[in-house]
Amino acid sequence: MRWLAFGTFDVERHPRVAVLIEGLRASGDEVVEVNAPLRLSTAARVAMLRQPWRVPLLAWRLATCWTRLAVAARRERRCAEPDAVLVGYLGHFDVRLARRLFRGTPIALDHLVSAAGTAQDRALAGSGGVKHRLMRWIDRTALSRADVVVVDTAEQGETLPADAAGRAVVVPVGAGDVWFDAGRDPDADHADTPLRVVFVGLFTPLHGTATIGEAVAELAGDDRIEFTMVGTGQDYARCRELAAPNPRVTWLDWVPGAELPHLVAGHDVSLGIFGTTDKALRVVPTKVYQGLAAGCVVVTSDTAPQRTALDGTAVLVPPGDAAALAEALRSLADDRDRLAKLKSSGQLYAAERFRPAAVVAQLRRSVDDLEFGHR
Repeated sequence: MRWLAFGTFDVERHPRVAVLIEGLRASGDEVVEVNAPLRLSTAARVAMLRQPWRVPLLAWRLATCWTRLAVAARRERRCAEPDAVLVGYLGHFDVRLARRLFRGTPIALDHLVSAAGTAQDRALAGSGGVKHRLMRWIDRTALSRADVVVVDTAEQGETLPADAAGRAVVVPVGAGDVWFDAGRDPDADHADTPLRVVFVGLFTPLHGTATIGEAVAELAGDDRIEFTMVGTGQDYARCRELAAPNPRVTWLDWVPGAELPHLVAGHDVSLGIFGTTDKALRVVPTKVYQGLAAGCVVVTSDTAPQRTALDGTAVLVPPGDAAALAEALRSLADDRDRLAKLKSSGQLYAAERFRPAAVVAQLRRSVDDLEFGHR
């Protein structure tokens, strides 16, 4: 098939779409990228709910990007019509333009997050309020333009409106091959050093970084465990305040995306999420797949989608339970044989299930059915 990867997505900020493109190409499909990055993070977009006077700036930047997209799309169509269009993550508005430009072509929308769910998770729009209803309208109208709605877990699919649920396909986030390559780095073996634990994220309520901060503090007296915390965000200050009693923490505000796989692979344990929000109970975050691919033991929350996806290859603790998280890390520091076995089994499992070509298999089947007349 010939795909057009279309939209204002930013693979540096959101690697999900890069994994999808990599997987389609690895499966033998041709993928042409028509991309004009908007250069606004998820946080910046939803923060406009608090500052509505900034919306004209978003509209202006979006219009500029759409002009570039429309010109590039017409140029590509003169070469050859695509068999399918993939609208990348945060494509709630982009899918509208795609539908106008490609009226008879199957369109797959990567609906990794809903506008309403993200706004509510970040305390920017309460349930039932005007802003929440606006976000729900944005979600519904975006979903109505797509022939295939891509979600990352079955639980996320259950939140879709009834008219979109029948068009949903579950595609795990997965990890790019660069993460698996980093996991084979011999420098990642630290058997004779303290247990090295890493967290990479945006410090949102979904991540549960206050829980991580409490667990770090609880381990202040254990010199066998060291932490690296990468990123900043909404709950960063609170996490750092809670973790302050422990001197064995390195705080990195930012690491270039190209350097992240090697950095994570240089640790023994990669932390997932520990939040207790509704969204936190429905997702398997990117960092979990990347941590497994990089050869780390993943420690994350014990939720239905993570239990299903990880199938015993990770260490799971109750969401929001700092004491359980601290005890899980102590246990791994105590038992290096178990640590080594989990590293190996986790990466092998990820290689079978979460490499790019594996995660896009169901997406390709769904769009193939649409393209070749099996509607």
